[in-house]
Amino acid sequence: MTTISLRIEFGGGLELLFSNEKRHTLTLPSMVSFDNNSKISADALSGVNLKPADVEYLVFYLRDHLLQERPELFIEGKTVRPGILVLINDTDWELEGEGEYVLQNNDEIVFISTLHGG
Repeated sequence: MTTISLRIEFGGGLELLFSNEKRHTLTLPSMVSFDNNSKISADALSGVNLKPADVEYLVFYLRDHLLQERPELFIEGKTVRPGILVLINDTDWELEGEGEYVLQNNDEIVFISTLHGG
């Protein structure tokens, strides 16, 4: 199965939820479970309905594999919670199709919290 390499960055305080690390490099399968189950190993994907890895899947993958605490501060439903800016290769994800954007090898995805206490 082919894989894709991604650069992930967190800012605006989100890095605190991800082991206080701003930058991560991930290798994901290019085809993933249609239901975004990121806990299925690549070997177990045969016979499972597949789709190209997209940002929606990435959000679930980050929650299941890198998020250390308080998932409600990162994810809401099937997407990031309101107040989190998502950039795909320096472009607002709204211009790229949001969660439906199909990830490409060497993409850079940035998550920035715009919410601040006060």
